[in-house]
Amino acid sequence: MFRKKECVAMLLAGGQGSRLYALTEKTAKPAVPFGGKYRIIDFPLSNCVNSGIDTVGVLTQYQPLVLNDYIGNGLPWDLDRAQGGVKILPPYQGKNGADWYTGTANAIYQNMAFIERYDPEYVIILSGDHIYKMDYSKMIDYHKKMGADATIAVIDVPIEEASRFGIMSVDDNGRIFKFSEKPKNPDSTMASMGIYVFTKDVLFRYLNADAEDENSSNDFGKNIIPAMLANGEKMVAYPFSGYWKDVGTISSLWEANMDLLGDDPELSISNEEWRIYSRHDAHAPQYVGGEAVIDNSSITEGCQIYGTVRNSVLGAGVCVMAGAVVEDAVIMEDVVIGENSAVRYSIIDERVVIGKDCTVGKAHNEAKGITVVAAGLEISDGTVIDDDKMISTLQDIKVKEEA
Repeated sequence: MFRKKECVAMLLAGGQGSRLYALTEKTAKPAVPFGGKYRIIDFPLSNCVNSGIDTVGVLTQYQPLVLNDYIGNGLPWDLDRAQGGVKILPPYQGKNGADWYTGTANAIYQNMAFIERYDPEYVIILSGDHIYKMDYSKMIDYHKKMGADATIAVIDVPIEEASRFGIMSVDDNGRIFKFSEKPKNPDSTMASMGIYVFTKDVLFRYLNADAEDENSSNDFGKNIIPAMLANGEKMVAYPFSGYWKDVGTISSLWEANMDLLGDDPELSISNEEWRIYSRHDAHAPQYVGGEAVIDNSSITEGCQIYGTVRNSVLGAGVCVMAGAVVEDAVIMEDVVIGENSAVRYSIIDERVVIGKDCTVGKAHNEAKGITVVAAGLEISDGTVIDDDKMISTLQDIKVKEEA
């Protein structure tokens, strides 16, 4: 017998993350490492438990192995509950065969039975690829206070960036009267954050109708929200003013990591009042050699630093050898950077070994773009990898050398 919950969270974590290229070829985007000892999905999961939401369905699809293993039974986030907790929800074979999730709305539709077992009054739908800290309980209270059928979290963005987002037009009472998906000429700067609170019965009604529409893309932004607006449902905007970043691109992921080195209290991951929990293995303390230089950087436990690290974020177990220079870079776990090598304006994925006398990327103010090296590669001594390069395999380097 399942205990009734006021609200169930559904976390969409099945996207391919194609704009992260080499970083997501074998890993779901929400499982991509972030900030030295976290993964992107740690933020919405931690937000849930900090907000008092203890029942979370994580909808997976693309390359789920790492993500499934990482979440496990939910213990690191205090979501290992007998009643509720975190549950992995992959596509499954029903009576009509196996069906991949065809869109965000279809993913929720296929898991309506999971929601129904807890008989919640409200459902909050979250994305697994955003970095932010938010108290969802306040948004749910706002939804109840407004008597809304749906509440959409919005953040004010610069007008020149508005065409990248779903844009809400809102009246003086906070009611949404228009929604435009990535408009060329936006008439508002209120961008959807991809966080929705629905009254469950209303949500189910629209999910069922959407599933019967053969022409639907089965997407919240393209189908469900426009349909609700067209039918005059009460939809309100919930304004959010803290730090929020969609880390769906290489540049935004790099920027969010660099933001950790600043002093924005909204992003502070060391704030015990709103902890960001993670499944993080214990490591030995950092070791800093006598000749090492560390400036404005985040160095996770287990690192060994003998060279120079500036304006960079290093994951656990990274070794920077003598004479090596790391600047404006994100270095994920268990990477070795060989003697006298330079890594600049780059993202280096887990378990990469960079040999001696290598050059990877250029200085931030000189480079055309960020260089990325995929997990597990071994880069030979003396290799030069230019700026703005995506190295998924060693063949990518060889092709460049032959050219």
